[in-house]
Amino acid sequence: MNADAPQTLVIPAGDFVMGSDDGAANESRAHLVWVDAFAISPYAVTTAEYALFLHATGHAAPPFWGSEEFADPRQPVVAASWHDAMAYCSWLSEGVGHQYRLPTEAEREKAARGGEVAKSPWGDELPPEHRGGRDTPLEPVDAYDANGYGLYGMASGVHEWCADWYAGNYYAASPSRNPVGPPSGERKVARGGSWRHHVRFTRCSARSALAPEKQFTDFGFRVVHSPTCQHRVHGLTGEAR
Repeated sequence: MNADAPQTLVIPAGDFVMGSDDGAANESRAHLVWVDAFAISPYAVTTAEYALFLHATGHAAPPFWGSEEFADPRQPVVAASWHDAMAYCSWLSEGVGHQYRLPTEAEREKAARGGEVAKSPWGDELPPEHRGGRDTPLEPVDAYDANGYGLYGMASGVHEWCADWYAGNYYAASPSRNPVGPPSGERKVARGGSWRHHVRFTRCSARSALAPEKQFTDFGFRVVHSPTCQHRVHGLTGEAR
């Protein structure tokens, strides 16, 4: 089964303030970063989209695949490891004929900010309904309003894998143009909120990390590519095709 090109939105080239001086220690220091233009999916990869990948490749399904709580085709796929996400990107690239990949940490934070300087995509204050936990269901990828770039779920739903290796002190030495993280490490960067957390939304600058082989039900991913690609575009899929 051939892959379809996912819908993507172009994030323009430019600089933004990355990190925070009033957050966790690993978010410091706040610093100006230039990121080249890139195109990113407005949604995390859904269960329906991941089902196409599994069917086409025979790749091993992640834990809890097909369980009732994660069966909605419009939910983000969960428990895909970093390696699984990379395999998905390779399959998508081959099927569409253009290179797809995971976002860098800098790209992911710039995209999350939506062109604004607020702490979160919606502003500086938490939404009234911010409580989460294991009794709170995982919502569809478009459950909340889009940010200023038209992107959904940048601070809620699942942590999303990034391409970079993680280092807590990376900002002290990171380059000011298109940083890609340290050359090696033990964990990969993840960004975004978690439906399982007590507070299920997160700030744009918040950083997390996990070993790339781990498969947790509050981890997923979205894809990016060069903005020069011309391809078929479709919207959010309601069911596997």
